[in-house]
Amino acid sequence: NAVIVTSAKGKTTNALETLVKAYMSESDEANKILEEIKQDHFQYAQALCGVGHPILNELNDLFVEIEWILEDPVIDPYDYVYDQIVSIGELASTKVVSQYFVDQGIKANWLDIRDVILTDNRHREARVDWEITQKRSNKIKTLLESYDVIVTQGYIASSSENFTTTLGREGSDYTAGIFAYCLNADSVTIWKDVPGVLNADPRVFAETTLLEHISYEEAIEMAFYGASVIHPKTLQPLERKEIK
Repeated sequence: NAVIVTSAKGKTTNALETLVKAYMSESDEANKILEEIKQDHFQYAQALCGVGHPILNELNDLFVEIEWILEDPVIDPYDYVYDQIVSIGELASTKVVSQYFVDQGIKANWLDIRDVILTDNRHREARVDWEITQKRSNKIKTLLESYDVIVTQGYIASSSENFTTTLGREGSDYTAGIFAYCLNADSVTIWKDVPGVLNADPRVFAETTLLEHISYEEAIEMAFYGASVIHPKTLQPLERKEIK
């Protein structure tokens, strides 16, 4: 059994950030940007799940939430608005991935991560309430008794006021670390554009070596000195329980 943590579709977060800036500056471009993001996701969903698939209605409902925000005058602080809008990217991508698994005959279940990970209300850099998140993660253990795969969102969470929050840089990897800790997972696998942790940045150096085994301390030290493949905050919960 596996919990699959998925981030937003490529470049969606950047597009949604541009949308937030347009809305906050009361630019007419906001609705146009949203329409482009919507159409991109509809094409993506149709390519994976088929033309006219019911998943398109679910995606549309998600984007309606942004439309409601855009219809109102700007009142709320930037960071709060950012979290409410940008989080839709993760919700949309996981809806499609989960549906694709189901269509392929895999026993998969879509989970709204905001029902599990509780944070404070510090938007864009929220801190996890580990005690409550640990208790809530029992919901996932129960689901894994009935499903082979749970598909959920990285990067996003919820405050005690039920507002969406985000976990900051490398938030999706961190989400995987949080779940691994709470569920006592056997291991965490992070899918990147490289085969693993290398001894140098392959975009800069032609000759790089794959490090087959590395300690948590070494990985954290490498990250501290600029290696971007794993973020230190992802490693910390794994190190506490010695999860591979």
